Amino acid sequence: MPKTLFDKIWDAHVVKEIAGGRQVIYIDNHFIHEVTSPQAFDGLRTRGIDVFRTNKTIATADHNVPTQNQHLPIQDPLSKKQVDTLISNCEEFQVDLYGLGHKKQGIVHVIGPELGITRPGTTIVCGDSHTSTHGAFGNIAFGIGTSQVEQVLSTQCLILDKPKKMRITVEGQLEAGVSAKDLILYIISKLTVGGCTGYFVEYAGSAIRGLSMEGRMTVCNMSIEMGARGGMIAPDEKTFEYMKGREHLPSGAAYEALKAQWRLLKTDAGATFDKEVSFGAADITPMVTYGTNPGMGIRITDKIPQLDSVSFNKSLEYMDYQQGESMENKTVQHVFIGSCTNSRIEDLRLVADFVKGKQKHAAIKAMIVPGSKQVELQAKQEGLDVIFEQAGFELRQPGCSACLGMNEDKVGAGEYCISTSNRNFEGRQGPGARTILASPLMAAAAAIEGKIVDVRKYLS
Repeated sequence: MPKTLFDKIWDAHVVKEIAGGRQVIYIDNHFIHEVTSPQAFDGLRTRGIDVFRTNKTIATADHNVPTQNQHLPIQDPLSKKQVDTLISNCEEFQVDLYGLGHKKQGIVHVIGPELGITRPGTTIVCGDSHTSTHGAFGNIAFGIGTSQVEQVLSTQCLILDKPKKMRITVEGQLEAGVSAKDLILYIISKLTVGGCTGYFVEYAGSAIRGLSMEGRMTVCNMSIEMGARGGMIAPDEKTFEYMKGREHLPSGAAYEALKAQWRLLKTDAGATFDKEVSFGAADITPMVTYGTNPGMGIRITDKIPQLDSVSFNKSLEYMDYQQGESMENKTVQHVFIGSCTNSRIEDLRLVADFVKGKQKHAAIKAMIVPGSKQVELQAKQEGLDVIFEQAGFELRQPGCSACLGMNEDKVGAGEYCISTSNRNFEGRQGPGARTILASPLMAAAAAIEGKIVDVRKYLS
């Protein structure tokens, strides 16, 4: 029987069937951070259980860390407690920790791929919804709850219902100025935030294959924003080239042997999905959100829809926008370029190339936050930090930063931030903060002009 990529990986990880049609699934790698792990470790401690496979558990500090003066003690009491608790738990349970000051520290979904821990054909979980990022390498990766974190720590397995399968195909070539972020925001705007609930999504088509690995990670990262359990893309030569020489992967003949296995990881001809959806790349332009969920997005050339519902009206009231308005020329006060969606070296290079020789608008506070210490180091080695400084942008230290209001990098109440992050919920970047999701290029253009503009006008 022809199989989908998802079925091939899932079926290979079934430990046993249990009553009610559920299955015990083996987990190859488990990432943890300071937010969702404390209760899980407390559970192990209460029950007198050790971490079952410490060599399959990787910890880092990212959500609560400051992005300035990381050599100093954390000032925020709650953030400090979260990070200190992670340190003590990892010491007690002998789990490897890439904490503040470590040369491999960074956002959990950035360090996995760059270290070569993330690899095709595996199962990966983390107590974080954007674990779907790792699916860009052709694996099953998804976020889990705190009780499941404890379950994986103690057994290296999870009891799960097998999700339905969905394929989203995007054919064609994206035009200049249109990125992977625009592609996924466009898809979410069409399918809505609940359009993929209950499904695990495989992305396919020439537009997907044309993306870099960083772009593919951006797409898979935001799968969860339309309700999907996760997203995945079949590995190919781009995948193998990206992974070559990574720290946790073998080299030489051993790596070539792995590649031979990974080339089998693709959906067979004739395999069926529970749902199929197709889009054309030519229909996608730079995107921005106007509301309070990622599905409330429009092409920069479109107008805010005219709808009548309580939730829709409440969202526009929060954002102080009107139906039928254009998002072009809307003023913003903050620009945030970072997060597990868009904080990789490709994102920073793209922004640096765009802002070189330009100057940030005086009224804008613009932060660029690398996703890891390795990204930060590489950016400095390439001189990107100098370009950012000359253009008036602030290059900070690694962390989740202003993606969410869980650290010091908050947006003020009533203020607007154009953000390369993944969520624009009410108060996501701080109490009363108003978030507009966009690509790194759109964010950079807004920083230069002090308002939302169509970045393509710079590229013509």
